[in-house]
Amino acid sequence: MRNLMVTGGAGFIGSNFVRYMLKKYADYRIVVYDKLTYAGNLDNLKDVAEDFGGRYAFVKGDICDAETVRAAVQAHAVDTIVNFAAATHVDRSLMEPDEFIRTDVQGTYVLLETAKAFGLERYHQISTDEVYGEVLDGRSKETDPLHTRSPYSASKAGGDLMCIAYYTSFDVPVTITRGSNNIGPYQYPEKVVPLFITNAIDDKPLPLYGDGSQMRDYQHVIDHCEGIDVVLHKGVPGQAYNLGTGAETRNIDMTHAILDLLGKPRTLIQPVRDRPGHDRRYALDVSKIRALGWEPGHTFKEAIALTVRWYVDNEWWWRKIKSGEHYQEYYRQQYAGREVK
Repeated sequence: MRNLMVTGGAGFIGSNFVRYMLKKYADYRIVVYDKLTYAGNLDNLKDVAEDFGGRYAFVKGDICDAETVRAAVQAHAVDTIVNFAAATHVDRSLMEPDEFIRTDVQGTYVLLETAKAFGLERYHQISTDEVYGEVLDGRSKETDPLHTRSPYSASKAGGDLMCIAYYTSFDVPVTITRGSNNIGPYQYPEKVVPLFITNAIDDKPLPLYGDGSQMRDYQHVIDHCEGIDVVLHKGVPGQAYNLGTGAETRNIDMTHAILDLLGKPRTLIQPVRDRPGHDRRYALDVSKIRALGWEPGHTFKEAIALTVRWYVDNEWWWRKIKSGEHYQEYYRQQYAGREVK
């Protein structure tokens, strides 16, 4: 395992993973394969290209394009695929479910076919805790049934099941990690944490869904990257591993933490109509990955403080995104007229 192709590597978690792996493993080479949709951004990899140019390459391509995928694997002597490429935002999946099915299911199929054809050492799928659905009591284990409640989670579950099918039917050495909500550098500011941080910096309202009592396990993205690394090297093919802190935070408390860290008033909170089918709680049992020697390195308090500081220090990155017409149009469609008086 020396030549990795990281699909979706110009996105949030993918770019952090690329940076983490190149820093940790001096003999690894990584090719990032990314379509560069609205959330894929070469600015996320600017320092990687500068610092690791001899061990880093970029290929622009769609994971649904089998010919381009195979050409990249062959040209770069890839032995491992780590698939971050996905349409990911639940809100967008309610608007445009077809893109989620195409990328998250069809794209996964194309990558698995490639892994099978080239006899790769490992195919690793990045998945989500949302495939388990709403968990009001207890914690989700890897053996639990998948119970999806949005087009996004359904498409990710479809990809997971395809991975297990290719392991069972064709002996493709797949592993899966199902991560909780990530926070940290380079997260596209449609997601709740960077959206709230950047809005608060500019004294704009923070559109909080419903009563804000939904519970999420917020983990720092570097902890997630470390967990993926552990599963790549110690995980058992054909297995899934939950990856999170094992502790949940209410969205209203996350919002308060952001405002307090920035010294902003809580009057900036603007309740908005909840989204359809909004899951009240996700909670993961992470004992399986802890048995491999992984532990989260950050508490929620530490992770949110680091995340706020990064967005304060890196306005160059997010201001041009939020001022763009694509982002502005999405924001209007998503939040206009949803205020709760």
